[in-house]
Amino acid sequence: MTIDVQAATRTFLAQTEVHMVSYLEACLHCGQCADACLFYRTSGDPRHTPAYKLFPIAKALKAQKWPLKWLGLAPKLTEKDLTEWEELIFDTCTMCGRCTEVCPMSIDIASIVGQARKAFVAAGLGPADLLQAAENSRDHGSPLGLTPEKLVDRLEWLADDQEVEMVLDKAKADVLLTVSSIEAMKYPTSLSAMAKILTHAGVDWTFSSKGYEATNFGFLAGKPDIAKTMILRIVEAAEAVGAKTVVIPECGHAYGVMRWGGANILGRPLPFEVLHITEYMAKLKREGKLKLKPYDKPMTYHDPCQVSRRGGAAADARYILEDFATDFHEMTPTAEMNWCCGGGGGVQAISRGADLRHKVFKIKMDQVAATGTGTLVSACANCRVTMEESKAHWKWDGGLESLVEIVAEHLDEG
Repeated sequence: MTIDVQAATRTFLAQTEVHMVSYLEACLHCGQCADACLFYRTSGDPRHTPAYKLFPIAKALKAQKWPLKWLGLAPKLTEKDLTEWEELIFDTCTMCGRCTEVCPMSIDIASIVGQARKAFVAAGLGPADLLQAAENSRDHGSPLGLTPEKLVDRLEWLADDQEVEMVLDKAKADVLLTVSSIEAMKYPTSLSAMAKILTHAGVDWTFSSKGYEATNFGFLAGKPDIAKTMILRIVEAAEAVGAKTVVIPECGHAYGVMRWGGANILGRPLPFEVLHITEYMAKLKREGKLKLKPYDKPMTYHDPCQVSRRGGAAADARYILEDFATDFHEMTPTAEMNWCCGGGGGVQAISRGADLRHKVFKIKMDQVAATGTGTLVSACANCRVTMEESKAHWKWDGGLESLVEIVAEHLDEG
């Protein structure tokens, strides 16, 4: 395989905006990020220290400093560097941002890893399965083959099976509801659950066959052209129906990319508000439109990193659970400092990383055990599928449930 080092170097340098350079220069090499990383915490391998992932882009930047370059002392990025760091940049970083929470310089390593992935892909590197998922999104509408035709079939089946109207391609609507192909193909009742909740609250909403897939594997795989394509499909669909709000389903990275990166990637402001389904349910509850019957099962809540830590919506999940989940127990640590599921940032799609991913899940198993409950509720389908695979691997007897599904099951229609 040919590795294009120059393409990687050019791409690294194209990403070094002022804030990125500041991050790279600010690292104190204190190592505090190590213990905050679930991969380092599990493996003890110093290569899994988050700050270590800054090396390739920092080396490319250092090579451009004129005194070193003029004296012939500038370091050069090599094929060996890129080959060695590929696994670290893709397989052992979920871009969860927990390291930033403890960094004394507040370095956003997650964003740097996201930018670095573009350079690795430009060089001809990157996990084949993650890259294929991105290309499937571009060519077929979703990473898991949820074409517009399959979406229509899925919604028709759910309408009959769940006895709820699955509104599709309404001409005008206040809310555009998006889907995650993980939900549609593996947890389809999450789609009907969202429909039940919005209908219960009297919301004017619709799905769109023109822009429905919220996941953005173009972003995760370091393919900015595909990332932009996926965002544009949703934006154009929302504009076509005149939506004031785009609701992202139970998918953490889909929310993060559209809410915080969408306008920058697209190159223009988004003409609507972006809310995760957790935020939207909390909004409906505040407005008195979400009436719930008590949920009495002993449970704890797993915070999706991109929703709670990097999205700022940890409080909304707890507001929904307040006076609803009567036997709710917090994990330790929790909310913004909760541990990642181990499969975010596209890591779940990388088959070669499964062994370490399963080992990482022991942190979550221990967290749940410490609460004395047996049920783990979350608001991210990617977290759910990651944890289900690890649950099967370890034969763990804990339960895994969806926040949106338990809310839909406990709507008070009286």
